[in-house]
Amino acid sequence: MGPRGTVLITAAELAELLRSGDQVTVLDVRWSLDEPDGHPAYLRGHLPGAVYVSLEDELSDHTVADRGRHPLPTGRNLEAAARRWGVRRNAPVVVYDDWQRAASGRLWWLLTTSGVRDVRILDGGLPAWIRAGGELDTGDVWPEPGNVTLLPEDLYDGLRPTLTADEAGDGARIGELALLDARGPDRFRGETEPLDAVAGHIPGAQNLQFTTLLAEDGTFLPDDEIAALLADRGISADAPVGAYCGSGISATVIVAALAVLGRSAAMFPGSWSQWSSDSSRPVARGAG
Repeated sequence: MGPRGTVLITAAELAELLRSGDQVTVLDVRWSLDEPDGHPAYLRGHLPGAVYVSLEDELSDHTVADRGRHPLPTGRNLEAAARRWGVRRNAPVVVYDDWQRAASGRLWWLLTTSGVRDVRILDGGLPAWIRAGGELDTGDVWPEPGNVTLLPEDLYDGLRPTLTADEAGDGARIGELALLDARGPDRFRGETEPLDAVAGHIPGAQNLQFTTLLAEDGTFLPDDEIAALLADRGISADAPVGAYCGSGISATVIVAALAVLGRSAAMFPGSWSQWSSDSSRPVARGAG
Protein backbone atom coordinates (compact mmCIF):
# COMPACT_ATOMS: atom_id res chain seq x y z
CA MET A 1 0.00 0.00 0.00
CA GLY A 2 1.44 3.37 -1.06
CA PRO A 3 1.12 6.62 0.87
CA ARG A 4 -2.28 7.42 -0.68
CA GLY A 5 -3.75 4.19 0.62
CA THR A 6 -2.61 4.93 4.16
CA VAL A 7 -4.37 8.32 4.15
CA LEU A 8 -7.49 7.72 2.04
CA ILE A 9 -10.05 4.98 1.56
CA THR A 10 -12.52 4.83 -1.33
CA ALA A 11 -16.22 4.17 -0.86
CA ALA A 12 -15.83 0.76 -2.53
CA GLU A 13 -12.94 -0.17 -0.24
CA LEU A 14 -14.90 0.89 2.83
CA ALA A 15 -17.94 -1.11 1.73
CA GLU A 16 -15.74 -4.19 1.37
CA LEU A 17 -14.16 -3.58 4.78
CA LEU A 18 -17.60 -3.33 6.40
CA ARG A 19 -18.78 -6.51 4.61
CA SER A 20 -15.74 -8.41 5.84
CA GLY A 21 -16.93 -8.21 9.42
CA ASP A 22 -13.52 -7.03 10.60
CA GLN A 23 -13.51 -4.53 13.43
CA VAL A 24 -13.55 -0.94 12.16
CA THR A 25 -14.66 2.33 13.73
CA VAL A 26 -16.46 4.76 11.40
CA LEU A 27 -16.70 8.36 12.59
CA ASP A 28 -19.03 11.00 11.13
CA VAL A 29 -17.70 14.54 11.71
CA ARG A 30 -20.03 16.83 9.80
CA TRP A 31 -19.25 20.51 10.16
CA SER A 32 -19.13 23.67 8.08
CA LEU A 33 -18.87 27.38 8.79
CA ASP A 34 -22.53 27.74 7.87
CA GLU A 35 -23.68 24.71 9.89
CA PRO A 36 -21.22 23.95 12.70
CA ASP A 37 -23.59 21.49 14.42
CA GLY A 38 -23.82 18.50 12.12
CA HIS A 39 -25.75 16.29 14.53
CA PRO A 40 -29.23 16.91 13.02
CA ALA A 41 -27.94 15.97 9.56
CA TYR A 42 -26.22 12.91 11.01
CA LEU A 43 -29.48 11.75 12.60
CA ARG A 44 -31.24 11.99 9.23
CA GLY A 45 -28.77 9.66 7.57
CA HIS A 46 -25.26 8.32 8.17
CA LEU A 47 -23.07 5.37 7.23
CA PRO A 48 -24.04 2.12 8.95
CA GLY A 49 -22.53 2.03 12.43
CA ALA A 50 -21.03 5.52 12.17
CA VAL A 51 -20.64 7.45 15.42
CA TYR A 52 -21.16 11.21 15.44
CA VAL A 53 -18.22 13.44 16.41
CA SER A 54 -18.74 17.11 17.27
CA LEU A 55 -15.97 19.31 15.92
CA GLU A 56 -17.02 22.22 18.10
CA ASP A 57 -17.39 20.26 21.35
CA GLU A 58 -14.94 17.34 21.01
CA LEU A 59 -12.28 18.45 18.52
CA SER A 60 -11.88 21.93 20.03
CA ASP A 61 -11.38 23.29 23.53
CA HIS A 62 -13.09 26.67 23.73
CA THR A 63 -11.91 27.21 27.30
CA VAL A 64 -8.39 27.90 25.97
CA ALA A 65 -7.56 31.56 25.34
CA ASP A 66 -5.27 33.11 22.73
CA ARG A 67 -5.08 30.03 20.52
CA GLY A 68 -7.55 30.97 17.81
CA ARG A 69 -11.20 30.19 17.20
CA HIS A 70 -10.79 26.40 17.47
CA PRO A 71 -8.08 25.65 20.06
CA LEU A 72 -6.89 22.06 20.11
CA PRO A 73 -8.35 19.74 22.75
CA THR A 74 -6.02 18.39 25.40
CA GLY A 75 -4.67 14.90 24.88
CA ARG A 76 -6.58 13.62 27.91
CA ASN A 77 -9.91 14.99 26.68
CA LEU A 78 -9.31 13.70 23.15
CA GLU A 79 -8.47 10.24 24.49
CA ALA A 80 -11.66 10.18 26.55
CA ALA A 81 -13.65 11.24 23.48
CA ALA A 82 -11.98 8.62 21.26
CA ARG A 83 -12.90 5.92 23.75
CA ARG A 84 -16.51 7.17 23.74
CA TRP A 85 -16.48 6.85 19.96
CA GLY A 86 -15.34 3.22 20.26
CA VAL A 87 -11.80 3.66 18.95
CA ARG A 88 -9.77 0.57 19.82
CA ARG A 89 -6.11 -0.36 19.79
CA ASN A 90 -4.98 -1.96 16.52
CA ALA A 91 -8.36 -1.50 14.84
CA PRO A 92 -8.76 0.74 11.77
CA VAL A 93 -10.63 4.04 11.90
CA VAL A 94 -12.41 5.69 8.96
CA VAL A 95 -13.50 9.33 9.20
CA TYR A 96 -15.84 11.19 6.88
CA ASP A 97 -17.74 14.46 6.44
CA ASP A 98 -20.04 16.04 3.90
CA TRP A 99 -18.16 19.28 3.19
CA GLN A 100 -14.83 19.43 1.36
CA ARG A 101 -12.89 17.10 3.71
CA ALA A 102 -12.16 19.93 6.17
CA ALA A 103 -13.77 18.39 9.26
CA SER A 104 -12.63 14.84 8.51
CA GLY A 105 -9.17 16.26 7.87
CA ARG A 106 -9.21 17.84 11.34
CA LEU A 107 -10.19 14.54 12.97
CA TRP A 108 -7.66 12.56 10.89
CA TRP A 109 -4.92 15.03 11.86
CA LEU A 110 -5.75 14.97 15.57
CA LEU A 111 -5.89 11.16 15.77
CA THR A 112 -2.78 10.47 13.72
CA THR A 113 -0.86 13.25 15.48
CA SER A 114 -1.66 11.65 18.81
CA GLY A 115 -0.51 8.20 17.77
CA VAL A 116 -3.46 6.36 16.19
CA ARG A 117 -1.77 4.61 13.30
CA ASP A 118 -4.56 3.38 11.02
CA VAL A 119 -6.85 6.33 10.32
CA ARG A 120 -8.13 7.01 6.83
CA ILE A 121 -10.33 9.71 5.32
CA LEU A 122 -13.24 8.57 3.17
CA ASP A 123 -12.21 10.02 -0.18
CA GLY A 124 -15.08 12.11 -1.48
CA GLY A 125 -16.88 11.98 1.87
CA LEU A 126 -20.54 11.15 2.34
CA PRO A 127 -21.46 12.10 -1.27
CA ALA A 128 -19.01 9.46 -2.57
CA TRP A 129 -20.65 6.81 -0.39
CA ILE A 130 -24.10 7.76 -1.67
CA ARG A 131 -22.92 7.80 -5.32
CA ALA A 132 -21.54 4.29 -4.83
CA GLY A 133 -24.96 3.07 -3.70
CA GLY A 134 -24.08 2.81 -0.04
CA GLU A 135 -26.88 2.47 2.45
CA LEU A 136 -27.61 5.01 5.18
CA ASP A 137 -28.92 4.47 8.69
CA THR A 138 -30.78 6.98 10.85
CA GLY A 139 -30.65 7.86 14.53
CA ASP A 140 -27.79 7.81 17.01
CA VAL A 141 -25.22 5.03 17.39
CA TRP A 142 -23.85 4.26 20.87
CA PRO A 143 -20.80 1.99 20.51
CA GLU A 144 -19.07 -0.08 23.15
CA PRO A 145 -16.35 2.05 24.73
CA GLY A 146 -12.96 1.79 23.10
CA ASN A 147 -9.58 1.23 24.73
CA VAL A 148 -7.26 3.39 22.66
CA THR A 149 -4.35 5.13 24.38
CA LEU A 150 -3.16 8.42 22.89
CA LEU A 151 0.28 9.94 23.14
CA PRO A 152 0.86 12.82 25.55
CA GLU A 153 1.07 16.23 23.87
CA ASP A 154 4.83 16.56 24.33
CA LEU A 155 5.37 13.69 21.89
CA TYR A 156 3.05 14.99 19.14
CA ASP A 157 5.72 16.75 17.08
CA GLY A 158 7.47 13.54 16.10
CA LEU A 159 4.42 12.27 14.23
CA ARG A 160 2.86 15.33 12.60
CA PRO A 161 4.80 18.49 13.43
CA THR A 162 3.08 21.62 14.64
CA LEU A 163 4.15 25.26 14.44
CA THR A 164 3.83 28.04 16.96
CA ALA A 165 2.94 31.50 15.70
CA ASP A 166 6.60 32.55 15.99
CA GLU A 167 7.83 29.48 14.11
CA ALA A 168 5.33 29.99 11.29
CA GLY A 169 6.08 33.70 10.94
CA ASP A 170 9.85 33.47 11.27
CA GLY A 171 10.13 30.47 8.97
CA ALA A 172 8.16 32.19 6.21
CA ARG A 173 9.96 35.51 6.69
CA ILE A 174 13.47 34.12 6.31
CA GLY A 175 12.54 31.60 3.63
CA GLU A 176 13.21 28.45 5.64
CA LEU A 177 9.60 27.32 5.38
CA ALA A 178 7.15 27.22 2.49
CA LEU A 179 4.10 28.45 4.39
CA LEU A 180 0.75 27.76 2.69
CA ASP A 181 -2.46 29.60 3.53
CA ALA A 182 -5.50 27.38 2.90
CA ARG A 183 -8.13 30.14 2.89
CA GLY A 184 -9.83 31.59 -0.16
CA PRO A 185 -7.86 34.09 -2.28
CA ASP A 186 -10.00 37.08 -1.25
CA ARG A 187 -9.31 36.48 2.43
CA PHE A 188 -5.63 35.83 1.74
CA ARG A 189 -5.31 39.11 -0.15
CA GLY A 190 -7.10 40.94 2.66
CA GLU A 191 -10.04 42.06 0.54
CA THR A 192 -12.54 40.60 2.99
CA GLU A 193 -12.47 39.05 6.45
CA PRO A 194 -15.81 37.78 7.73
CA LEU A 195 -14.52 35.99 10.84
CA ASP A 196 -11.27 37.29 12.29
CA ALA A 197 -9.91 40.50 13.77
CA VAL A 198 -7.83 41.70 10.82
CA ALA A 199 -7.80 41.01 7.07
CA GLY A 200 -4.66 39.77 5.33
CA HIS A 201 -2.11 36.99 5.69
CA ILE A 202 1.14 36.06 7.41
CA PRO A 203 4.03 37.80 5.61
CA GLY A 204 5.88 35.38 3.36
CA ALA A 205 2.97 32.93 3.03
CA GLN A 206 1.58 31.73 -0.30
CA ASN A 207 -2.05 30.98 -1.02
CA LEU A 208 -3.19 27.42 -1.76
CA GLN A 209 -6.92 27.29 -1.20
CA PHE A 210 -7.64 23.87 0.25
CA THR A 211 -10.47 23.12 -2.18
CA THR A 212 -7.93 23.41 -5.03
CA LEU A 213 -6.56 20.05 -3.87
CA LEU A 214 -9.92 18.37 -4.52
CA ALA A 215 -11.54 17.29 -7.76
CA GLU A 216 -15.08 18.37 -8.65
CA ASP A 217 -16.49 15.27 -6.93
CA GLY A 218 -14.70 16.10 -3.67
CA THR A 219 -12.03 13.42 -3.96
CA PHE A 220 -8.35 14.29 -3.62
CA LEU A 221 -6.57 15.09 -6.87
CA PRO A 222 -4.19 12.53 -8.39
CA ASP A 223 -0.66 12.59 -7.00
CA ASP A 224 0.86 14.31 -10.03
CA GLU A 225 -1.70 17.14 -9.90
CA ILE A 226 -1.05 17.75 -6.21
CA ALA A 227 2.68 17.81 -6.90
CA ALA A 228 2.10 20.27 -9.77
CA LEU A 229 0.26 22.68 -7.46
CA LEU A 230 3.28 22.68 -5.16
CA ALA A 231 5.70 23.11 -8.04
CA ASP A 232 3.65 26.05 -9.34
CA ARG A 233 4.45 27.77 -6.05
CA GLY A 234 8.15 27.00 -6.31
CA ILE A 235 8.04 24.34 -3.60
CA SER A 236 10.66 21.68 -4.26
CA ALA A 237 10.27 18.02 -3.38
CA ASP A 238 12.38 18.36 -0.24
CA ALA A 239 11.29 21.81 0.95
CA PRO A 240 9.87 22.06 4.48
CA VAL A 241 6.16 22.96 4.24
CA GLY A 242 3.84 24.53 6.79
CA ALA A 243 0.10 25.13 6.57
CA TYR A 244 -2.47 27.36 8.23
CA CYS A 245 -6.01 28.56 7.57
CA GLY A 246 -8.57 30.49 9.59
CA SER A 247 -8.62 28.38 12.73
CA GLY A 248 -6.83 25.09 12.14
CA ILE A 249 -9.50 23.13 10.26
CA SER A 250 -9.21 23.42 6.47
CA ALA A 251 -5.38 23.53 6.60
CA THR A 252 -5.50 19.85 7.56
CA VAL A 253 -6.57 19.14 3.97
CA ILE A 254 -3.18 20.49 2.83
CA VAL A 255 -1.42 18.28 5.39
CA ALA A 256 -3.42 15.26 4.20
CA ALA A 257 -2.71 16.04 0.52
CA LEU A 258 1.02 16.15 1.19
CA ALA A 259 0.76 12.92 3.19
CA VAL A 260 -0.83 11.36 0.09
CA LEU A 261 2.48 12.15 -1.64
CA GLY A 262 4.45 10.71 1.26
CA ARG A 263 5.47 14.16 2.44
CA SER A 264 5.17 15.82 5.82
CA ALA A 265 3.72 19.27 6.45
CA ALA A 266 3.70 21.12 9.75
CA MET A 267 0.47 22.75 10.96
CA PHE A 268 0.00 26.06 12.72
CA PRO A 269 -3.14 25.11 14.69
CA GLY A 270 -4.05 28.62 15.88
CA SER A 271 -3.79 29.84 12.29
CA TRP A 272 -4.94 33.29 11.18
CA SER A 273 -7.45 33.67 14.02
CA GLN A 274 -4.60 33.45 16.53
CA TRP A 275 -2.13 35.50 14.48
CA SER A 276 -4.55 38.34 13.75
CA SER A 277 -5.68 38.63 17.38
CA ASP A 278 -2.19 39.85 18.35
CA SER A 279 -1.82 43.47 17.20
CA SER A 280 1.98 43.26 17.48
CA ARG A 281 2.22 40.77 14.61
CA PRO A 282 2.75 42.04 11.05
CA VAL A 283 0.05 41.64 8.44
CA ALA A 284 0.55 41.35 4.69
CA ARG A 285 -2.04 42.11 2.03
CA GLY A 286 -2.21 41.56 -1.68
CA ALA A 287 -1.33 38.54 -3.79
CA GLY A 288 1.92 37.85 -1.91
